Amino acid sequence: MGYYSTHQSTTKKRGHTVMTILGISIIMLMLCSLFACTKSGEKQKLLVLHAGSLSVPFKEMADAFMKKYPDIEVLNESHGSRTCARQITELGSKADVMASADSEVITTLLMPDYADYCIDFTTNEMVIMYKKDKKFPTSFTRDNWYELLVSGNVQYGHSDPNADPCGYRTRLCWQLAEKYYNVPGLYDELLAHCPEKNIRPKEVDLLALLEAGELDMIFIYRSVAQQHNAGYLILPEEINLKSVKFKDFYSQASIELTGKNPGETITQKGAPMVYGITVPKTAASPKLGAQYIEFILSAEGRKIMEKNGQPEIIPPMVDNKQFLPQNLKAFFK
Repeated sequence: MGYYSTHQSTTKKRGHTVMTILGISIIMLMLCSLFACTKSGEKQKLLVLHAGSLSVPFKEMADAFMKKYPDIEVLNESHGSRTCARQITELGSKADVMASADSEVITTLLMPDYADYCIDFTTNEMVIMYKKDKKFPTSFTRDNWYELLVSGNVQYGHSDPNADPCGYRTRLCWQLAEKYYNVPGLYDELLAHCPEKNIRPKEVDLLALLEAGELDMIFIYRSVAQQHNAGYLILPEEINLKSVKFKDFYSQASIELTGKNPGETITQKGAPMVYGITVPKTAASPKLGAQYIEFILSAEGRKIMEKNGQPEIIPPMVDNKQFLPQNLKAFFK
């Protein structure tokens, strides 16, 4: 009896152990299967670095693209355009698309080492933006706005020229204003009345200061003012950097900016506003990036841009057409 009992107990223990191992194995298989399903069901990630002024249209663009391609997740990341470029060249960003408020940021800071081509796809113009309920003297017009600014009675700001094209375009606009209105020394006066505390990394960073009443007005793109339902003063075309017609006059203004490498500078001249877009060479998913640009250039994408105050250039223009992905060549016949 003793032997039988002992043997029976041992057999039960072994059976229990086998069942336990079998149960664990089944659970592990189920977990592995579930994990595999989760992995296979993950969405493809598409990282888009873009200028701050593109935040509103590119949010709508991403939503429309994801609705059409539900297996793709668009991740938007907003900076000043020159900061976007540095995210790629200095910080190792694997962004699949880079959209700049100035195509020259791509051609001068990314090409040829970090980008093969640049597509010019939309435009804009400089305005002076303010809160709709803000009251200014009746003399605040497109013909004499500068008089109020240099009077010291208002606070105005702009974005950082070395981080954001809107910043250097503001200062180019001021230089052109000096020539257009024939007021010697106006550029230096406008600089003197805009202290460092009124300057922010990108143009949309200024919106909070305007809303809080810390600034009375900001120099910004017309599209941003429209998107935020704000008041804004339209400047003469001779200084707002909008029109190809005045490209020669614009080119009289220039500003020194930081270059590709520490200690280097580049000269930025006044020119009509052109936004650029590319798929960086370092992109994690370059085919996905090209697919997204194709959507932006499509009729649906153009509609989104126009709705947000930024009509696309039709047809778009491109630097280095020979390097375009196959799916984008149809736009450049």
